[in-house]
Amino acid sequence: MAERNRWRSLFFSGVELVPGNRLRLLQNGADFFPALIAAIDAAQSEVHLETYIFNADPTAERVRDALIHAAGRGVQVRLLIDGVGSAGTLPADWLATLRAAGVSVLFYRPLVGRGWRSNPRSLRRLHRKLAVIDARIAFVGGMNLIDDREPLHLDAPRLDFSVEVQGPLLASMHFSARRLWRLVALTQLQPQPDRQQVPIEPSWPTDGHTRAAFVVRDNFAHRRDIERVYLAALALARDEIYIANAYFLPGRRFRTLLKKAAARGVQVHLLVQGHTDHPFFQTAARALYRDLLAAGVHLYEYQVSELHAKVAVFDGHWATVGSSNIDPFSLLLAREANIVVDDAAFARDLQQRLQLAIAQSTPLDPADWQRRPWPQRMLSWLAYGGVRLMVGLSGAGRWA
Repeated sequence: MAERNRWRSLFFSGVELVPGNRLRLLQNGADFFPALIAAIDAAQSEVHLETYIFNADPTAERVRDALIHAAGRGVQVRLLIDGVGSAGTLPADWLATLRAAGVSVLFYRPLVGRGWRSNPRSLRRLHRKLAVIDARIAFVGGMNLIDDREPLHLDAPRLDFSVEVQGPLLASMHFSARRLWRLVALTQLQPQPDRQQVPIEPSWPTDGHTRAAFVVRDNFAHRRDIERVYLAALALARDEIYIANAYFLPGRRFRTLLKKAAARGVQVHLLVQGHTDHPFFQTAARALYRDLLAAGVHLYEYQVSELHAKVAVFDGHWATVGSSNIDPFSLLLAREANIVVDDAAFARDLQQRLQLAIAQSTPLDPADWQRRPWPQRMLSWLAYGGVRLMVGLSGAGRWA
């Protein structure tokens, strides 16, 4: 009981644990896409789908076709896509086919003009991956609408996770999806009237038993919620911490708490990318490894395929799965969504999967990183400084 109360103290104002949920952990596209498509195929009233990337490949095509079929049978289908993440990946003919079938499509902060790349405020993206179907089942996690082997064409599938949600947590997830859709439609002067005369009400099975919270990051009332939950969990951990994060570039407070945890005897395991689609960002992140390794943090680079996960487990009891990286772009700029779970069985399942991934990864040797050649260290710190500069110019606030 004391252990549970300690973890419940993590949830402060604005982050509420909701009991009675039924959750299912989904790993990679092999789990995620069949579950998502089945839910869309069963939809009767409404589909809300948000994604950063919508890629033209056979896997995403199956999702596209499910959306088209749902709209064809009278379901109100709303697709919200990020204007940068899907730029160049969603063909014009796909978009035209979706709209012709009755799917409502909006782009979040679409590209305007040729100077968007030089505008730091263009870093404010829709990065969350959320689907809410009939307000009775939802999916939240790190998986975009893209095949597991794209774009790096590796032999093994990308490592990523999502969670299927049924239960009272749907109320906040449904509200969040509808609210963001209406906000984007309003700012783009594109009113989207509901087809339903009476708004759909969330419903769920009554046999769930898991306590969970839906935590978002936005630029209004929830600017630091995801970061604060992570920081509180780091401070509370007593035994083990497992973090797998694709783009790991935390601020000073996060790093300090990681090192303090290791100093008090917590076994801290950090799984990061080996293969990467952003070499500049990986170079910047490596500027931090030497200090963390010296403090006793265990670091591993995942080499089997691309690591895209954004998950963590603390003390085998508390877990989080979502879209938020531990970097300034996710924690300070992008719209993100994580689910936080207070359940030993769920946490144990995720931890075992992370342990398997770590066993397949390359451990980083502290002595090797202490002897790292100075040109490599200098290049990493220059890249790290470049990231800090971009964050500062974006007006995101202090990254510390």
